[in-house]
Amino acid sequence: MKITGITTYRHRLDIKPNYTMITALGVNTGNEFVVLRLHTDVGIDGLGEATITVRWSGEVPAGCEQVINETLAPTIVGIEVGDFQELNRRMDACCSRNWFAKSAIEMACWDALGKDQGQPVYELLGGACRPLKIKSRFSMGAYDVERAVARAAELVAAGFDTIKVKVGTDPVEDVARVKAVREVIGFEKDLVIDANCGWDVDTAIDCVMQLSDCRLDLVEQPTPDGDYLGLARLRRETGVKILADDICFDLIHAQELIRNECCDVISVYPGKNGGISRSIEILDYAQTHGIACSIGSNLEWDIGIATMAHLVVAHENMRIEEFPGDVLGPDYYVERTVSEPIDICGPYTTISDKPGLGVGELLIG
Repeated sequence: MKITGITTYRHRLDIKPNYTMITALGVNTGNEFVVLRLHTDVGIDGLGEATITVRWSGEVPAGCEQVINETLAPTIVGIEVGDFQELNRRMDACCSRNWFAKSAIEMACWDALGKDQGQPVYELLGGACRPLKIKSRFSMGAYDVERAVARAAELVAAGFDTIKVKVGTDPVEDVARVKAVREVIGFEKDLVIDANCGWDVDTAIDCVMQLSDCRLDLVEQPTPDGDYLGLARLRRETGVKILADDICFDLIHAQELIRNECCDVISVYPGKNGGISRSIEILDYAQTHGIACSIGSNLEWDIGIATMAHLVVAHENMRIEEFPGDVLGPDYYVERTVSEPIDICGPYTTISDKPGLGVGELLIG
């Protein structure tokens, strides 16, 4: 089964008002993503999704669509769908970075391969090592204290055991928000904070120390992108567990994180890493060095979330039982984009055992 071409579509979905995401990167009320159909010579199509946000990955919909159609697609026509080494080699040879664009193509190949072989993607990855029902944490925006308190109470009532609070904005407001959320959820629930690189190192250390009485179970990306030494310093001086995310897009980044003793956990997901196969490189490397991984999120739609969930189910170093991740993206939006959407209910996401990614047909385009 060989690749014969790609058809791309751009589409925007609004985020539900009570899910509005406020972070160090700004306010997000909706996203325009690129989705695609990958065509093969046996008539089987695979679906892919580039969950791009320019303030985070640097990619924009028009540019993503252009690089897929004009640069990546022409060079991969004729490749066997399951030859991921050659797929990645050719994409890298003609285009630097553009991880989400490359991931959209790679996930479409996994979807087509699964459909052709009559197997879900997690089986192609070696089989399930955990249930198909995944429990996530909830990522709450950097709201004012009153809104944060109300939202935290709603999330506890909905069954969430781990709440992640966005910080990295005004330090005084950040500390007040986190303290208020901890008071609401109590100490029986886990509390994670995520600065999205919004603090400098000194500010991050100061804020984490001010929050020492809140029992921060995990601190995600508290320092600027690229500052491995600063992240290591924070971890050393505060003693908190660190989750690296925005600083780790590829295997070299993961190697630097581990070499510099920067983190306890690495956030891994196919969109950010350029595809499932590249995510597995990071997962395997981290595992050999005793570093856990979890699943991150860019508020994906169903195709992207399905890809992430299949990887979580199939790889033992996705240690979501200890460090819950984010596999809830489609639930943030006012509508769904596929005929068989992923089952999301409260903190639980359940993937299908149908062939490929198991999301049915594309409803847009």
